[in-house]
Amino acid sequence: MHELPVEPGVVERVASAMATVPRPGFLPPSVRHLAGADLPVGIGWDATCSQPSTVARMLVLLDARAGHRVLDVGSGSGWTTAILATLGAAVTGVELVPQLVEMGRAHLRDAGVDAAIEQAAPGVLGLPSLAPFDRILVSADLGRMPDALVDQLAPGGRLVAPVAGSMVVVDVVDGSPEVRIDGTGYAFVPLRD
Repeated sequence: MHELPVEPGVVERVASAMATVPRPGFLPPSVRHLAGADLPVGIGWDATCSQPSTVARMLVLLDARAGHRVLDVGSGSGWTTAILATLGAAVTGVELVPQLVEMGRAHLRDAGVDAAIEQAAPGVLGLPSLAPFDRILVSADLGRMPDALVDQLAPGGRLVAPVAGSMVVVDVVDGSPEVRIDGTGYAFVPLRD
């Protein structure tokens, strides 16, 4: 698998943030015993908490930094939302399933994380009313390039998303999206819109 280069120190920053936000607190009690496994874990409503190694790679590629406005699409249990906040980003999660919105909000509150999770509007990708964002993370596979999300990026912004089994990185450079592929063979639940 071809991996894109990342700036030195990003891997360490992401690892430190992930260590600060323990996964068990973002899983339903019935599956917390699986928190240490490098596997996606079902959290209900046909959603999963992605495997830690994949989350780490996505966050390294995203390279969210202090001061960035970040959108976490498909926030699920709130784990990635919390990690992004720990990286210093002003993060808003968005989730379609009302029960997951409530779960994610409760997990963030219990962990003392300052971040929000908003209810997604059916048929609307992301949160266009709050755009633009410096970074957008998508934790479900849309199956096609998420142009509606790319349009929500600020100049110089970046989106990381699984698209049809590949990990796609989109950077907005001089007003145009530049697309790179980090690797293939990723399996995510489909993004519902």
